[in-house]
Amino acid sequence: MNSLDWAVLIGYFGVMVAIGVWSHKRVDDVSDFFTAGGRMPWWLSGISHHMSGYSAVMFTGYAGIAYTYGVTSYVTWSFPIAIGIAVGAHLFAPRLNRLRSRLHVASPLEYLKNRYDLPTQQALAWSGVLLKIVDVGAKWAAIATLLSVFTGISLNQGILITGVITGIYCTVGGLWADALTELGQFVIQFFAGIAMLVAVLAELGGVSALWTVWDRPELQGHTAPTAGPYTLTFLLAYLFIKTFEYSGGMWNQAQRYMATPTAREATRSGRLSAVLWFVWPLVLFFPMWVAPLLVDPKKPDASDSYALMTEQLLPHGLLGLVIVGFFSHTMAMCSSDANAIAAVFTRDIAPVLSKSARSWSQAAGLLAARWSTIAFLALSMAVATQVNSPTFKDIITVVIKWVAGLMGPIAIPFMLGLLRAFRKSGPTAALVSWAAGLFAFWLTNYGLDGVELQVQIVSPLATSLVLYVLIGYVKPEATPERDALLDRLHSDDGSPAAAIPGQSADERTGQPLG
Repeated sequence: MNSLDWAVLIGYFGVMVAIGVWSHKRVDDVSDFFTAGGRMPWWLSGISHHMSGYSAVMFTGYAGIAYTYGVTSYVTWSFPIAIGIAVGAHLFAPRLNRLRSRLHVASPLEYLKNRYDLPTQQALAWSGVLLKIVDVGAKWAAIATLLSVFTGISLNQGILITGVITGIYCTVGGLWADALTELGQFVIQFFAGIAMLVAVLAELGGVSALWTVWDRPELQGHTAPTAGPYTLTFLLAYLFIKTFEYSGGMWNQAQRYMATPTAREATRSGRLSAVLWFVWPLVLFFPMWVAPLLVDPKKPDASDSYALMTEQLLPHGLLGLVIVGFFSHTMAMCSSDANAIAAVFTRDIAPVLSKSARSWSQAAGLLAARWSTIAFLALSMAVATQVNSPTFKDIITVVIKWVAGLMGPIAIPFMLGLLRAFRKSGPTAALVSWAAGLFAFWLTNYGLDGVELQVQIVSPLATSLVLYVLIGYVKPEATPERDALLDRLHSDDGSPAAAIPGQSADERTGQPLG
């Protein structure tokens, strides 16, 4: 990097902070901070939903997979995500929107206290928060790894720089700041991705390289849709998992649906995100697929291949733009996760831990939301310094194995609890399926040797799903109150907020459930 690249990077950080400060004016209460007050346009929500699913792991861990195996990186990653979001846009997005518009909640998990009970809500909240601290820690480590390649600064310095900048804008501006910065980040990544694609094509002889390079010896096997540990079984398992995760199972995507004015616009938001997931990763992945023709990575897993390629092919200025693109994805995901975790802690956990939190004023609740965001970012940054330790092994292990594996037991009771088809599954089904899923994760990852990757990933979610459904039939716990709640999430019938038996008037007219 030279002074021009640094100017681009510093300018980007400045714009992100400025957007956060501007968004501060749009945040008057907790609802604005966590769900944009239900005023976010569907197209902004859709772009935000798309961007919050990326991170610099795309340019490190998945770049290594693309370098080694080729197109399987798309077939077994972004393609199933796109399908999962398309399914969730119709099945889950409208119901998640009605959590805010009809039940008046600001956190995705607030409804769980009424859908199940308090212990279930707390189990899912605490386990989800702890998982996200590890997940976001991996994202910080990924972007810091890239930054070290370009600038030579240490991993910990890179984590500190990106974490502090992200903390400023998402703490000040809430979900509005997240969405608006993600829009800017999408534009930046568009130009950066196109610049990288053009540079690679120019190096390989022009546009015809898109279809003429595949018979070269260095790319042997790169056109196979599945390869190595990323088999057809892995693809199906990943599709299964990502349908829940990217439809709201990990909460930050749920917030994007909750932020739109209506359930119909939430569905449109999901459709836009799905289309972007089908198309845009193809542009980003092509340079990674042909990287064996251009660079020799220094790391055994080739996670530095994309960074080395940008240094080799791009002039200064454009190099800075691509580096900014790396930051944009990670900061988008981490800021959205921080907001979601702050919502869960402020609205679901803190009121259980402290009596005073149950009667916070709007100002006090907003202050608590901001401090919760800071605390989450600080903890995840601390974890980031340990990602390459023997406990976590490496970045891609955390993302694929830990997050994909542990997400299922948390997401199953949360997501399926929205659907009337599972009305019989109550607190017993939710807690047993959650606990059994966590045990399945431990057993397949640490208790047994030689378990295949796809089994490690899918077994926790599959265990939770089977037990959640089975216990619902063996020990049905449907009640009139739960049925009434599910009816309100099922459709927009134009009626006012019909009462749930036992619900107070305040809860029907704007106060949170519970």
